[in-house]
Amino acid sequence: MTPPRRTLRADAERNRKHLIATAAEAFASGQTVSLDAIAKRAGVGSGTLYRHFPTREDLVEEIYREQIRPLRDDAQALLATERPAQALHTWMRNFAEWAGERRGICEALVAMSASGRFGTGPVCNEVQHILGMVLEAGSEAGELRRDIDPVDVSGILAGALSVAGAPEQRAQLDRMLTIVVEGLRVRG
Repeated sequence: MTPPRRTLRADAERNRKHLIATAAEAFASGQTVSLDAIAKRAGVGSGTLYRHFPTREDLVEEIYREQIRPLRDDAQALLATERPAQALHTWMRNFAEWAGERRGICEALVAMSASGRFGTGPVCNEVQHILGMVLEAGSEAGELRRDIDPVDVSGILAGALSVAGAPEQRAQLDRMLTIVVEGLRVRG
């Protein structure tokens, strides 16, 4: 769980917001941009950036904190119109498209997974909550196994995105997600 932010001085809060906006713009360009380059573009020192965001993952998560919440509504709508296993597959594809439109998020998820920090920030928490909701609906419907941890599924999803997260790789990603969902189905 992310600790609550302390209240910042007005100038520090302005710097923080400007860093977030600058980083969001830089990540949207599709180019890999260093944190030092983001600080320079924002007109602040690297120390200021690192004081607010000690890691790239911290910065990426802050950028996408609010933007991920509509994915919960998407999951609920899918569960209202599709069988849970199909809703899970469709939601994971939708998440992949969402992540693909927000360059930097896939890289951050992979880095978080590699560092053992996966699942501790607001984006991962929300993804795990959504997956938990869909997995629970699937187990209640008798379609999906009851012993599946949303943390494991979110890790598998991050891995799939690291291999086939680019828009031109959607066919491969869809095949991979089909394998994942089939592996989560109740047998017998």
